[in-house]
Order: sequence, then structure tokens, then C-alpha cells
Amino acid sequence: QVQLVESGGGLVQTGDSLRLSCAASGRTFTDYTMGWFRRAPGKEREFVATITSTSGRTYYADSVKGRFTISRDNAENTVYLQMNSLKPEDTAVYYCAARWSSNQALGVRAIEYGYWGQGTQVTVSS
Repeated sequence: QVQLVESGGGLVQTGDSLRLSCAASGRTFTDYTMGWFRRAPGKEREFVATITSTSGRTYYADSVKGRFTISRDNAENTVYLQMNSLKPEDTAVYYCAARWSSNQALGVRAIEYGYWGQGTQVTVSS
């Protein structure tokens, strides 16, 4: 089992920045590709960003590319999502997820992830 706990959400204004954190425990962190997803009110959950376990390759949704940065600190078992230039359409509950991967594969589909955090609310006011 992998336990994931997100933090760092909040209420900000358009153009502001936030950094989300996701602390992992329970298994070897470097065995897992990590991802961030979000669910806006009335919408389906959508992919935001992913990072491989040790090579550090990343991939982003087009909607956040150039504004968001995913990173991880394997010594601290933590993955981050730095969000800059926030827009009202970024308002959502943000979820951290872990996907076991033996081949440094990225993951953009929620179904590929076996472990999820409880989510943290991000609200961007206009």
C-alpha cells in the first residue's frame, strides 16, 4: 500500500502562484511514477502532469504547459506541483497519484494509477 497526502491548496487570485505537495509513505517511493490530476466542479477528472520515478522525465497537459512544473524529491518521498500564473479555470480539487512502474513509464490516464490521495482544493478567483 502507498499512502498519499496532499497539501498546499487554497484560495488565490488570478495570476498568483501555489505549490502543492504530496507526501508518500508505505512503499519504495522510487518504484513509482507520480502524477497530478484534477477535478473541477461538474467536470470529469483530468490529467495535469506526471513524472517518472528516477529519470525525472515529465509530461504535462496542454492546458498547464508552461505554467505548472512537476518535480519530486526522492529523499523526502514527496512530489510537488508548482503552479504559476493561475487562472480561474484551474479551480479544482487536485489529486496526487502513484503508479508502480519498472520501466520509467509516464502515465497520463487515471486508470494507470493504483494509489490516490484525498485531494486538496485550489480556488482561483477572478
